[in-house]
Formats: sequence, structure tokens, C-alpha cells
Amino acid sequence: MKPYIISHMMESVDGRIDCDMTEQIDPSNSYYETLDRLDCPSMLMGRTTMQMHYADPQPFVAPDRTPLGKTASYRAEEARGYLVAIDSYGKLRWPSNHFDGLPLLVVVCEKCPKAYVDKLTEQKISWIATGAERIDLPQAMDGLAREFGVQRLAVTGGGHINGAFLAAGLLDEISILIGPGIDGRKGMTAAFDGIDEPARPATLLRLESLEKVNEGTVWLRYSFK
Repeated sequence: MKPYIISHMMESVDGRIDCDMTEQIDPSNSYYETLDRLDCPSMLMGRTTMQMHYADPQPFVAPDRTPLGKTASYRAEEARGYLVAIDSYGKLRWPSNHFDGLPLLVVVCEKCPKAYVDKLTEQKISWIATGAERIDLPQAMDGLAREFGVQRLAVTGGGHINGAFLAAGLLDEISILIGPGIDGRKGMTAAFDGIDEPARPATLLRLESLEKVNEGTVWLRYSFK
């Protein structure tokens, strides 16, 4: 089992996704308006994005590095939707257990310190631990569906987490907003990035809809061929 998963991104014409840059080329609320139209009660972000927008500046430092060492989960509360954070080794420290009206749910791997998930439990923060050395994304998505009832999930940043979901074959739909601007700076992350497979063939998509949502911004929705 898994939720229906949509990658939803705002990018420049050259495919870059730096938030400060995309806000320059489209300062409107079009990203969130189109996200609402996708009808995904739950959202998922990678560690870097969560650190930037939600977590405390200082990282969590485990007093005891003994790993959890098993697949496990904890549900602090039942909810229609969750804000899901990918944090493989338990680095993020949380000032709250709710953000943007959603309960937090943290996904870690089994190598994460037991002290970290104990801290999450103490804070009434839901969590899933799966994967011996790194997160097993298919198993994590199975857990979201089976144990937490997540049916539709929007992956909302950034390029490396999008790349991981693409490589794992977990995405059902691509939702891309292209703003009227070019980044062009060397080394900036693209909407899908970080797949270390030089011979990997291109992923073929089928255009399902195209819509102008703001002055110069277009919204493209793709399914997979």
C-alpha cells in the first residue's frame, strides 16, 4: 500500500527551485493556491527544507547514540493529514508538534538514535522508523497508508527528496509551476536532483493539463507513461 503521491514544485524556466529566487519571479500566492487544488491533506518535505522553515536552528544531539535498531512507529494522534518530515538520522529539533495546522510526523531510519524517537514520543510527535542504514521509502509510504491512513500526499521540496521518490518509483503525478524568470547560477538545485545513476534513462511523462495561473506563470500537470 501507499498514498497517491504528487510532487508539487515551483521552478524557474531553467528548472531551479531556490525559494528566494522563485519568490522573486512569482511573488504571488499561486504555489499554495494550486497546492490546495491538488487536494492533498498531507505534505512531505526533506530535512533541508524542514530545517529552513520549521525546525529549531540548533540540531538535536543525542545523549546516547545507541540506534533504535528496528522497524517501528508511534502515532501520537489520529488526523486527516500530517506534515511529514524526512530526517534519516534524527538531526532536527522541533519547537512544536504541529505546524500550519497539521500534526508533525517524522520518518527516520533504524540507525537513528533511540534517544531521538524517545524525544519525539515525549513531545507527542508521530514517527516511523524503517530501513537499516537509510530510510526505506517504499516501506515508509506503506506505513503512512496502513498505520496513519494517508491517502493523498504532496511532496513539496526539495530537489533531492523529489529525486529519491522518482528513483524509488513512488510518484503518481508531477505538478510543476514554471515562473517567468531564469536563475542560471552555478550549482543550484533543480526540481529533480541527486540521482547517482549515470546510465539512468529519462523518465517519460504524459501531459495531463496546462494552465496559466498568474502573470507569466504556467501550471503543468503530468502523469507517468
